[in-house]
Amino acid sequence: MNDAMPVAGLATDAARVFIVAPAAAQKRHDAAVTASGARVLGIVAPDGVDAALDSLIAADLIVIDGTGVDPDRIAANAERIADWTRDGDCGIVALLDVQALDLAAPLLMDAGATLLCDPSAADYAAALVRAVTPPGARLHDATREREAERLRLLNEEVARLAAVLSDFAADPVRRELREPGRGYRSEPSGEPDPAPRIVRAVIRARRLRDQHFTPELFADPAWDMLLDLYAARLERNRVSVSSLCIAASVPPTTALRWIGTMHDAGLFEREADPGDRRRAHITLSTRAAEAMRGYFAAAARLGMTLRRFNFVTGFLT
Repeated sequence: MNDAMPVAGLATDAARVFIVAPAAAQKRHDAAVTASGARVLGIVAPDGVDAALDSLIAADLIVIDGTGVDPDRIAANAERIADWTRDGDCGIVALLDVQALDLAAPLLMDAGATLLCDPSAADYAAALVRAVTPPGARLHDATREREAERLRLLNEEVARLAAVLSDFAADPVRRELREPGRGYRSEPSGEPDPAPRIVRAVIRARRLRDQHFTPELFADPAWDMLLDLYAARLERNRVSVSSLCIAASVPPTTALRWIGTMHDAGLFEREADPGDRRRAHITLSTRAAEAMRGYFAAAARLGMTLRRFNFVTGFLT
């Protein structure tokens, strides 16, 4: 985390913020929260969370800085804080190391926390301002709106492609394209899943672009994560939060934001690890898996192979 964390004083109401942070970072968080227009209720070190929450009556936001803290400690604090906020309106902003993502992120995600990993000052400032500003007074959040719109379009495009390709395969003569409405969702395809190697080949082809072009030109974390989770589902493998962040091929904080967005949209689900109760994995929801199956099945019925793979967009064409 950067030393400087400027935050514009945008909040109109004095939101009450409780801070959990290592001693070396406490002054910085105190200054950032105060600059946001919020009121600091108290600051405690990671090992003092249990006692502090027992005496804390109410708060609007809890900031957790797990940078450089033992992952097991952060996970324990995350579970305690998630439980404390479960029945109230208290939000959470958490700054996590990569090493703590798999243990702490799923717990905090279920609590609706804003997750940051190695954030810039701007990332932290934006998250803090959003958290302490009353909903009616929040500034227009262009980044989140763009991501929500891209997610909506992705949902519609997968469903549309599956429906259109299915129509083509069933009746090659009829070329009238069915345009589904805004809320359209494809029905279960009833088709078998593709071989995992097909999905992995699509992923490898997408990564091949990064060797020849700036990766930011083609950043599409939602589709990259859908492909990775679908391939893992076919291979009967589990995917951790940190692994999914890597698959997204974007900075960790951006990936975490997308994971949260996809989770809220019902495309991703949290799955407990049967071998370690502290851990959880991310998996496709049934609806998302059906949409992916429909897409690949419809493409296969049209005889689309990897020889007709679009190396620019990353889609079968």
